[in-house]
Amino acid sequence: MEKKPDQALKRSLGLFPVTSIVVANMVGAGIFTTSGLLLSGLHSPMWMIALWFTGGIIALCGALSYSELGTAMPEAGGEYFFLSRLYHPLVGFLSGWVSFIVGFSAPIAASAIGVSEYLARVFPGIFSWETGTILDQVITPEKAISVGIILLFTGIHLRGIRTGSRIQNVLTVIKVAMIAVLILLGFTLGKGDMGHFSQGGSLEGGFSGWKSAGLSLMWIMFAYSGWNASTYIGSEISNPQRNLPYSLLLGTCAVVVLYLCLNMLYVYAVPPADMMGIISVGGLAAERLFGRNMETIFSLFIAFALFSSLSAFLIIGPRVYYSMARQGHFFKALSRVSPSTNAPSNAILLQALFSIVIALSGTFDQVLTYMGFSLGIFPIMAVAGVYKLRHSGVKATRFPGYPITAVIYVVSGTAMLLLSYFERPVESSIALVTVLVGIPVYYLFRK
Repeated sequence: MEKKPDQALKRSLGLFPVTSIVVANMVGAGIFTTSGLLLSGLHSPMWMIALWFTGGIIALCGALSYSELGTAMPEAGGEYFFLSRLYHPLVGFLSGWVSFIVGFSAPIAASAIGVSEYLARVFPGIFSWETGTILDQVITPEKAISVGIILLFTGIHLRGIRTGSRIQNVLTVIKVAMIAVLILLGFTLGKGDMGHFSQGGSLEGGFSGWKSAGLSLMWIMFAYSGWNASTYIGSEISNPQRNLPYSLLLGTCAVVVLYLCLNMLYVYAVPPADMMGIISVGGLAAERLFGRNMETIFSLFIAFALFSSLSAFLIIGPRVYYSMARQGHFFKALSRVSPSTNAPSNAILLQALFSIVIALSGTFDQVLTYMGFSLGIFPIMAVAGVYKLRHSGVKATRFPGYPITAVIYVVSGTAMLLLSYFERPVESSIALVTVLVGIPVYYLFRK
């Protein structure tokens, strides 16, 4: 018998696969592509390391707050579900709307673009083909490969959460292990120089320096995005009161350590002047540490690592749209669960379509800024909602640090958005327009 379209998802994921999804969402395009861009604005490697540490503290404060929200409301949807319950369905819808347009589609596109950038370092010949038509200006070889990668993993996750999570677990374990090996070998056997940490310029003084730091921190928070990943699949987590918060905290702490070590390795390997503006910074670091042959190996590894991140976003994003559709706030067809695989198949396909559109448009840093600003808005509101949750009488596990952790996240997140807006007003304004367009769309779906 065919299952009903609005059938509930099943609680089948334990602590390890859920933590794996958190780590996979965090360790993605950001850490392997943004450090060179950060140095272009900050000029100082020590400032860059300090901001990566600051971003880790902010992410951990957010994870503690979301742990409380997740144990109180362990359902699929993340911010969409939290904000709908805490404030108003319109606020929840806008967060889901942004997730649909930006929050998952753009990171999937960024990860796919990152894969193509690293593959271009390894196989430059396959990126030089031309058709001799106007198509060459619209679809470059890098973009064509990005689209192919998105389609490949869409096919994998259409087979269901069990198949997808098994592949995800393998990808994540290999990715973390290889990052650890790279860090260990880099500092023990690599040809680096600790003197690089004292090179470079200094951050500009005055408001210009604050704007650069704010934009840089927003890009860093994109790299840390995913610290809230398990709240998006709350409906599929077994024993969510235990496994959900532990997955957030364990995953976030592990990634903060990895990120700090990896960025120190980048600076140890490459002089700041040579790193500035380089997207495939991991491949460059491997070349300087071990030579051209090892650059090829580690560039392939980083491309492989980005597969894991892209795969995790394709697991999580469609569950948000599924949850919205079940509440009547999105296309009803997106609430359909496949009778054979128990996957929200229509939501997965729509996610892939929007990811492909973004991958075919815009430069990497434009996508990064637009995405970072859009993603920064609603987690601030959700973390602030912990205060309301505590005074609502809803039973939830209490986590240490409140209210300091929530204040740190809300204040720093708000300051980061304001400074980023002044530094990149065009991309930030487009992000705000994306949010505002969701208001009439919400009332359309209400009717």
